[in-house]
Amino acid sequence: MDNRNKRDIHIIKYYSAVVTISNGQVIKVTDPTLMFCPLAKHLYKDFKNIKNNDQEAIKQAIKGAIASKIRDYGLFTEQRQFNFPAVSIPYGASEMLRYALKKKAIDAAVVVCDGAGTVITSRPALVQGIGARMNSLLLTTPIPGIIKKLKTAGGQVIFKDAQIDQYQGVKKAIAAGYKTIAVTISGDAVEELKELCLLEKRNQVKIVSLVLCTTGITNDKIAMIRDYADLVWSCASLDIRRLIGPVAMIQLSQLIPVFVLTSQGVNFVSAYATEKKLINKLDFNKQYLISHEYGGQGVNLGGFRAYIRESHLPVSKDKAPSFTDQD
Repeated sequence: MDNRNKRDIHIIKYYSAVVTISNGQVIKVTDPTLMFCPLAKHLYKDFKNIKNNDQEAIKQAIKGAIASKIRDYGLFTEQRQFNFPAVSIPYGASEMLRYALKKKAIDAAVVVCDGAGTVITSRPALVQGIGARMNSLLLTTPIPGIIKKLKTAGGQVIFKDAQIDQYQGVKKAIAAGYKTIAVTISGDAVEELKELCLLEKRNQVKIVSLVLCTTGITNDKIAMIRDYADLVWSCASLDIRRLIGPVAMIQLSQLIPVFVLTSQGVNFVSAYATEKKLINKLDFNKQYLISHEYGGQGVNLGGFRAYIRESHLPVSKDKAPSFTDQD
């Protein structure tokens, strides 16, 4: 008998720390290198009063943030919730995936869920429910209650042991007949991007790659993102900003930029806009910033107001994420 199925262990990366959860409890948090993140400070009160790079206070805030996800939304437990009707993060991947499915810009999404691993879904609400409060999931084990809820809601769980393998997930989606597939890829697994491009060509389908959770990844991985990805979330990586920004077509947001690298990525983002043509008709011999900051052409994205303006990229704000070893 496979002892893995008897374990309850889930490992995520959050705020540059590796966090281990078991039986609904945070049991370990490694030392973080990240000292400030504007998104974490906005979402979780425990990060708001940390001073002087107090690493122990940051570790406790990380533990508290994950504990709140477990308590409030049932992550990593049988009480897992998948109902997130509102936009949680204005430029969040799960929110964009929801709109892309709703507007038929994609047929299916291949994503990762705690307690289930790789999941395929064509249901807009479910894809946001899976990702709305999820961080970079490195390892998970099966939770029967989560798997049952996913299947009931229209999700296909690929591996019985809750394995995470997005390449195989996309292959399964192609075999199921989907022609335009979005897939989320962790920054630590970007080697899959080239293989996904080959898979796309061999099967004459469209695969939109969304690279997430890039904090701390190496420059060789960033080069793979630059060469093969459609969109990338910069998270706390200053090297993503420095190396990807100058070649991007669009930057979404200034605090934690999302870079759009291809015309396929542009089409995906345009589904997030009420006025789709405003984005598709841009002159991509130029670069554009889309942010909350007033100025330029107004556009509604996911129910909130943003503005498009021509700009050399990247564009940064003063309150960017920072690390202990940052110069």
